[in-house]
Amino acid sequence: MFPYIIRRLIISIPVLFGVTVFSFFIVHLAPGDPVEMYISPDATAADIELKKEALGLNDPIFVQYWRWLQNLMQGDFGFSFATYAPVGDMVASRIVPTLILMGTALVIAYLIAIPIGVLSAIRQYSWLDYLTTSFSFMGISIPNFFLGLGVIYIFAVQLQLLPTGGMNTLGGDGGFLDTLKHLILPAFVLGTGIAGNMVRYVRSSMLEILGQDYLRTARSKGLREFIVVNKHAFRNALIPIITIIGMDIPMLIGGAVVTEQIFQWPGLGQLTIQSIGSRDYPTLMAINFIAAITVLLSNLLADILYSVADPRIKYN
Repeated sequence: MFPYIIRRLIISIPVLFGVTVFSFFIVHLAPGDPVEMYISPDATAADIELKKEALGLNDPIFVQYWRWLQNLMQGDFGFSFATYAPVGDMVASRIVPTLILMGTALVIAYLIAIPIGVLSAIRQYSWLDYLTTSFSFMGISIPNFFLGLGVIYIFAVQLQLLPTGGMNTLGGDGGFLDTLKHLILPAFVLGTGIAGNMVRYVRSSMLEILGQDYLRTARSKGLREFIVVNKHAFRNALIPIITIIGMDIPMLIGGAVVTEQIFQWPGLGQLTIQSIGSRDYPTLMAINFIAAITVLLSNLLADILYSVADPRIKYN
């Protein structure tokens, strides 16, 4: 297993390089000139050239990319065009809130979706199966921005049970309970789509396994249904479920962009929207690089979990 992990990490290096090339040119070819964001309307041509020189935008795009890549290999993401603060410090301050939100959403989604999906498969075509199927389609179909605005209106505006946004109460103590109150709504919105999708895959995977001959043999030996389902059937149904989990982790980053903006959650998603609005190229490149690493690591984690769930899978 260890040589396989090392080999996968080595293969990831050219993949990351390709992602950085693609992202850099896409970001820099987007419409609009970032210099226009940071100069006064009455600036002269000389002022514009001085600003381009200060931001490093007067060089050809290939030169800009090589300079950025050299700094990246030294662990330097550069400085923000908007704030002149080190991009690494800005991103580092936003990673923890995003990890808290994403981790909570994943836990909520899987704690709900996996048991419901298993029960739906066991009681196929029952009222519970139809109810969970309807729930899963609703979770997938409702956009995050619509669901987010809906729960804000109900629970924050009308019932006044939870705050409308932010991570802590302004002027509050910033304690655990305060953060938890602010976390409930965005984590629920972000986890709803994941749970809806996961229910369908768990149900489908379990239905395929429950009809196998070895489960009928286990039942004929007198094993309790709980043991047959949870020990024999569920473990063999884990492979497609692990695949979806590996896909959900990168998808959360995209979902967090919308959710964090709606709830003003101070994470990478909100920073992404702010960077797009201010055409902050270095910050956008840093976020894209982190997203690429997340995708590669989640795929590697899924491969490792395959061998844990199914001992027959070996990586030579």
